[in-house]
Amino acid sequence: MSKVELLAPVGDWDCLKAAVQNGADAVYFGVEQFNARMYAKNFNIDDMKQVINYCKLRNVKTNLTLNTLIKNCEFENAIDLVKEAYVAGIDAIIVQDFGLAKYLIDNFPHLPIHASTQMTVHNLQGVLELEKLGFDRVVLSRELSCEEIEYICKNCNVEIETFIHGALCICYSGQCLFSSVVGGRSGNRGKCAGPCRLPYELISENNSTHEIKTINKGYLLSTKDLCGIAYIPRLIQAGVKCFKIEGRMKRPEYVATVTRIYRKYIDMFQNTNEFNIDEKDINDLMQVFNRGGFSNGHLDSKHNSSLIFQEKPSNMGLYLGTIKKYNSNKGHITLQLEEDLDLGDSISVSNESSKYLVSELMIKNDNHKHISSGTEVTIGRMKGNIKVGDKVYKISSKSLSDFAKSSYDNCENKKIPLNCNITIKKNTPIKMKISTNKNTCYNELYSNICVEDVSNMIPIDALKTPISVERVVKQISKTSNTPFYFENITVLLDDGLYVPSISTLNELRRSTLEKVEQEILNRAKRSLPHIQNISKKTITYIPSMEHPKIALFFRNLFLDFDYSKLDKEKINRIYLPLKILANKKYADIITSLSENFDIYLYIPTIIKTNYKNVALNLIEQILFAYNIKGFILSNIADFELLKKYQKDYEFIGNYSLNVFNNNSIDEYKKIGLNRITLSRELHQETIKEIISSSSIDTEIIIYGNLPLMVSSYCFLGKTNKCFPDCGTNCKRDNKYYLKDRLGFNFRVIPDSMQTVSLICNSKTLSISTKDLPINFVRLDFIDESISEINKAVDTAYNREKLEGLQYTNGNLYREV
Repeated sequence: MSKVELLAPVGDWDCLKAAVQNGADAVYFGVEQFNARMYAKNFNIDDMKQVINYCKLRNVKTNLTLNTLIKNCEFENAIDLVKEAYVAGIDAIIVQDFGLAKYLIDNFPHLPIHASTQMTVHNLQGVLELEKLGFDRVVLSRELSCEEIEYICKNCNVEIETFIHGALCICYSGQCLFSSVVGGRSGNRGKCAGPCRLPYELISENNSTHEIKTINKGYLLSTKDLCGIAYIPRLIQAGVKCFKIEGRMKRPEYVATVTRIYRKYIDMFQNTNEFNIDEKDINDLMQVFNRGGFSNGHLDSKHNSSLIFQEKPSNMGLYLGTIKKYNSNKGHITLQLEEDLDLGDSISVSNESSKYLVSELMIKNDNHKHISSGTEVTIGRMKGNIKVGDKVYKISSKSLSDFAKSSYDNCENKKIPLNCNITIKKNTPIKMKISTNKNTCYNELYSNICVEDVSNMIPIDALKTPISVERVVKQISKTSNTPFYFENITVLLDDGLYVPSISTLNELRRSTLEKVEQEILNRAKRSLPHIQNISKKTITYIPSMEHPKIALFFRNLFLDFDYSKLDKEKINRIYLPLKILANKKYADIITSLSENFDIYLYIPTIIKTNYKNVALNLIEQILFAYNIKGFILSNIADFELLKKYQKDYEFIGNYSLNVFNNNSIDEYKKIGLNRITLSRELHQETIKEIISSSSIDTEIIIYGNLPLMVSSYCFLGKTNKCFPDCGTNCKRDNKYYLKDRLGFNFRVIPDSMQTVSLICNSKTLSISTKDLPINFVRLDFIDESISEINKAVDTAYNREKLEGLQYTNGNLYREV
């Protein structure tokens, strides 16, 4: 059984120490640019070098996060940052942007590149494609079960990393545009505003009567945090290489506690093959942070109906008790404790948004510093919106925080074993030699280290008691404030000698260990390889055609629509989803459409493992039944999935590939794309620049009620997997919406095939292309009538846009 790596999050220096000193094998962190937590403290470049040095001296690997999308104008700066990290000895780079990743793979051959979870890799085909392209590790989407993860691990040769603890997103990472489109803060640029942590109402509208009902309300997108402790043995046996803890914006006490506990259980299973979970550890994890309890996320193959906690989106803490009495004049609450309570703990009341520091703690009228659970207690200085019956929660524990801080503050728990030989001879300066132990050295960074130093001190003949071997060993062993310890100490000591100043031994130990440190750090440094210059794109302003070529994407077809009335003169292509093309009830419509338009098969963004063979069979049937011109590829996995069709069909990349720069276009061209749809997050000027330098045809989406989220969750059945008793609301004659605080309705499109729901924007995109040198545009339709479709087509054909409050320009005039 190979050793699994524990990877901990680092947002600042205290978090770094907390992670390392509590047993992390590796840490991941960002600098001031290009990382998915731009609102974390992060580090500057000089800090980064010190972080790497700190970790190298403690046998901890360092991963730099460059897990955002990169614009053309930022590409060179991103490469410069990698150069600095490479020379300093970084162990890996975590990357989202495809163009950046491929550039790093091609130019930094000895630098491991990890595919971020932001690349939405969720099946074996995606992993195999990245393996073929030179990635060293893939961080899988969080939506996979243990069975799916095992299947991937057993059938690939790259390292697999999975999240094991921390916050979950309701949307597949890399596919969430909610914060970007609605608020201008892009998750793909590290600036997510967290719209999933806001309250919504789920409403239904009957298609026949238009009756509107509220089905559910609360924090309907707010997931509980993942706790995967129980799945550690299963995932280790599956072949997972690395367990990742989420939390670069969390406090150091959180990092220390979570790292310590996961270290304990990983070692327990790997060292003893036994596994027993102590409830106190789960309690400690709950105490440092939880949102209404923990969830197993998607790790179980059974459906999870407790993925969401609707009542509160922030830290819940531990349930402390229910208020029995409240004296509003004195500000006293009385309750029976369900947990121990100390002065200095923080608590919250269910109807209050603020927290209270426990500064007055009484049993009857006697003050106490600590009170055990099961006791009736009065807590003072509590005034606010409080009443009898309110629930009280302990949201932080002073004792747990103090314990966590003691684990990393001014202490060294992560130590490298060394051998020490000290020679104390008559008439000879004292000499020390330190070397690494061949049986315990970890890798080439520490192997065969051997350094020497000599003191200016010459021992003299002892007048009374000579120095002993035991005294020398005791003095030399004092390495508590260093990242080293001496496993073996050999003393060569002549009889009858005395060392006039015992501090000489301390100084010699310090100076020799400094040489060891310097040797390790020198080995960690690299020289830059020959790096290909970033090609300056030739900007060629291709004059736009008077009218663009128009593609329509129909998410649905309707038997009562007369598609013969579509404007054949203005429409060039029709994109149809896999599930629509596979449905034989639409065969006549599709055949009729294919007589007038080129038909393309639109591959969904998500193809789960258990759906892959179904999808491939359906594709074969569709290609046999209809005259299909090409495919719309929505995920990196599709290149592997559809590779046998590449020679005979056109491959068009979808917007979900997140193309932000020309390097990405060039790399996608190399693996088979004939045309690319640009990201929906791009500003007009960026679009112009990319189009004018593109090596293949480009397309943009200019109309549609477009998806903001792609979620492995059914908001109607409240589960992450379809199951027999879910109620099948998705098959009723209704439309569904999420209504936000401002009254905007976001369309919910459920799916009974893979349980992959879409949440669409409350406004319909409609943009003019008069100022864009674009010749290929796409219009996206859900259930618009034929007349509405033709109106949108006519508007797009004339490079105009539809006007009204129901329409939006998206990010066309807004930088993210």
